[in-house]
Order: sequence, then structure tokens, then C-alpha cells
Amino acid sequence: MTGPFLDAMALLPTGVTVVTVADGRDDVGATVSAFGSVSADPPIVSVSVHADGYMAEVIEEVGAFAVNVLGAGQRALAGRFSAEGRPSARLLVSGQPHHRGERTRALVLDEALAALECSVRQRVAVGDHVVFFADVTGLPEVRGTGAALARWSGRYHSLS
Repeated sequence: MTGPFLDAMALLPTGVTVVTVADGRDDVGATVSAFGSVSADPPIVSVSVHADGYMAEVIEEVGAFAVNVLGAGQRALAGRFSAEGRPSARLLVSGQPHHRGERTRALVLDEALAALECSVRQRVAVGDHVVFFADVTGLPEVRGTGAALARWSGRYHSLS
């Protein structure tokens, strides 16, 4: 059922984000489309990552991360952060304007449409993924404009 299930889920458009974590040794980042709002008051979001992946391990260890909501002009950046065997997030944002979040010290992309700094509230293992529920602790200033980047049918698309 995995193949048909993934095919069906690919038909649901999702926003594209880059999640970053500063773990004290290096910066880690990954493209994540399994991100969403859970509560407005208090502001809580969810991020789902593969349970066996390094990202899950680092988020659990650090307990904080930043989410960068990507715009349509950031397809290449989304691709860089989703590639297998990718290098440090610092190298992946080379040439991209960025700064560190005040609360998490995670990389924030200056040209993202929106950015959130988050503190893990709860971790739930579900199937082959881990869902992190996190309090939004800050909204770093970013200057991206225009259409959002979405993933649909296995490809990136502009929402204009």
C-alpha cells in the first residue's frame, strides 16, 4: 500500500519550508513539507520528520528550531536542503542572505516569506516519522515577497 498511499498524498499540495537547527557543533537543515499550524492561542506548530533521520535526532537533542517558509523563487534552495548527503546548512545558505534567530540561534533566511522560531513542547513517534509539536517563541523579521512555494505531484510549484 505504500506506493499508492504516497501517490495519493502527492496530490495534496503542501507548503515548502526549510527547518534549521543550531546544535552547537554545526548547523543542520532540511526541506520539510509536513509542517502546519496546530493552535493560534497559544501559537503552536507541528513539524514531521523521518524518525531514523539525523534531523529528528538533532531537534530532539537541541529542543529548538527555526522554520523558513519558502517563496516561489527559492526552488533551488529547497532542492539543496532536500538532497541526500547534503553538507552543513551553513554551506547550503552560502550566498543567501541570512541571520541567526535570537531565541534559537538557528539559521533564518532573510528572503523567506515568513520565519518562526520554535521550542519543542512534545514529541510523538508515529509510524516511520516523529512529529514535534512546538511553541512559537519568535517571528524573526524577513523580507521575502510574492507567491509561496508548494509541493504537488512530486514537484515544486508556485502559488500565484
